[in-house]
Amino acid sequence: MPPPDAAADWTIPQRWDAYTPQHHARWRFLYDRQLRLLSGRAVPEFLEGVRLLDMGEGVPDFARLSERLAKRTGWHVVAVPGLVPEDVFFHHLAHRRFPAGTFLRGPHELDYLEAPDVFHDVFGHVPLLTHPVFADYLQAYGQGGLRSIRFGALDKLARLYWYTVEFGLIATPEGLRIYGAGILSSAGESRYALESPIPRRLAFDLERVMRTPYRIDSFQDLYFVIASFDDLLERTLRTDFAPLYARLEALPDLSVTDLLPTDCIIEAGRTGAASGHPTCSPALLPN
Repeated sequence: MPPPDAAADWTIPQRWDAYTPQHHARWRFLYDRQLRLLSGRAVPEFLEGVRLLDMGEGVPDFARLSERLAKRTGWHVVAVPGLVPEDVFFHHLAHRRFPAGTFLRGPHELDYLEAPDVFHDVFGHVPLLTHPVFADYLQAYGQGGLRSIRFGALDKLARLYWYTVEFGLIATPEGLRIYGAGILSSAGESRYALESPIPRRLAFDLERVMRTPYRIDSFQDLYFVIASFDDLLERTLRTDFAPLYARLEALPDLSVTDLLPTDCIIEAGRTGAASGHPTCSPALLPN
């Protein structure tokens, strides 16, 4: 059941007028800091989305933001009271509505936040929804999520979202770049994801991703690298998830330190590569 002040689909009024000058100043600080950090680190499509949406003055008004976004890809941003049930989340995505929380982190939480806030949800996620292919991927994910409920495989599908939408990296001619919102909205992980020698970076493989649990309480030990948004969408659309879920049910989960013979290692990280295991260049990823 939704909270008393929410509609049946868990949406609530944003109440943009309730944001104070301090809220808007805090947004501007976070926004300006991240844009400085993301120059040369974020995928260009994200930076172009930031430019198109023009969100630098303060906490965005979801209604005005949705007007700009809908003209590009038909998506809207809707306010919700924090995390929502999986079926509600999938339903919104399947209908091109991105659910975003309305609270903004406090002055003592600028560098670390346990729960996603409006800066994570809007700055991290929404700019890439101006990109038609990524916008289609997120809708396809929502549609697949609705279908997955009857298979009891939500934990497996959540891993796909985590390692792509939240913490994905992409290969570009200039090198690896960030497209995951969990990284894009984090000052520390924006540096760590690309520059730290600690994490392993593997080429994206759908089944591998869905066998790999993730952790939410620290920077990631493993990132998956896609070749392009077109490739990510194509792999998602051409996969019959019913037999995949059945196969995953019979396979053990993999830890972030495990290495399969089929893994394509882009950067071995602290864990390293097994003796004789081949590595691969981002330039050689299928596209």
